[in-house]
Amino acid sequence: MADTPIANTHQYEAWNGYEGRHWADHQARYDALNDPVNAPLLDAAALRATDTVLDIGCGNGSVTRLAARRAQHAVGIDLSAPMLERARVTAEAEGLPNVTHVQGDAQVHAFEPAAFDVALSRFGVMFFADPVAAFTNIAGALREGGRLAFVCPQSFDRQDQARVFAAVARHAPLPDLTAASAGGPASFADPARTRAVLSAAGFDGIEVTALDTEQVWGRDPSAFLFGWGPMRHWLRDVPEEAVGRAREAATEAFGAYVTGEGVRLKMSCWLVTATRA
Repeated sequence: MADTPIANTHQYEAWNGYEGRHWADHQARYDALNDPVNAPLLDAAALRATDTVLDIGCGNGSVTRLAARRAQHAVGIDLSAPMLERARVTAEAEGLPNVTHVQGDAQVHAFEPAAFDVALSRFGVMFFADPVAAFTNIAGALREGGRLAFVCPQSFDRQDQARVFAAVARHAPLPDLTAASAGGPASFADPARTRAVLSAAGFDGIEVTALDTEQVWGRDPSAFLFGWGPMRHWLRDVPEEAVGRAREAATEAFGAYVTGEGVRLKMSCWLVTATRA
């Protein structure tokens, strides 16, 4: 069980079920998708050798480890026990004693007040049950003038993934991934909402900058996509024959993005920075 109370029980159950296990078991694949944003994120965070860093939604710990190499200490917090175990094992294997991992919900975790110089996140802030409460809690964990930097997706219809998902949806029902409601992947797709949430949570100097990168999906993207937790959840009651057609359609759609280095899709993100007021 997590070290602190959980505000978002749905996400806790997902990340400690097959979704979290899939991420832990395919660490390299998920990092290949998301690593292109690492350098811009860490540069925006402007880490110093004396900094103590909080990595929100750290997952398998890639960004936590990179931050630890630039800073004095890095703490990764996440809901997922399987991913945190993977993060701990990897940090130990890489010889990083200045990394700590905590299982908890950043919205309600009892952080030591003013303990961190920087809070950052790679796609780990979109699923808060109450974003203002979550960022207020994170602000309280930062020292006065502490820095916040995170990367989140732009609207789903701006991603190359949208073409693949549209192909799947012709054969099997999928949810509306463009919805910008709280608790979803597009919850910070609107920069105006992002600024409003962060301002209400006690941040100022808020900057939202467009960031376009490429996701590396490898050479068998359909198999990977259909093992992904949300896709398994959405298709759980769909007849096997329809799932087969959906998978064939996804393979065809991925074909438009084949390169000599495997399938590569454009990913449109926002790079957000702010300062604790």
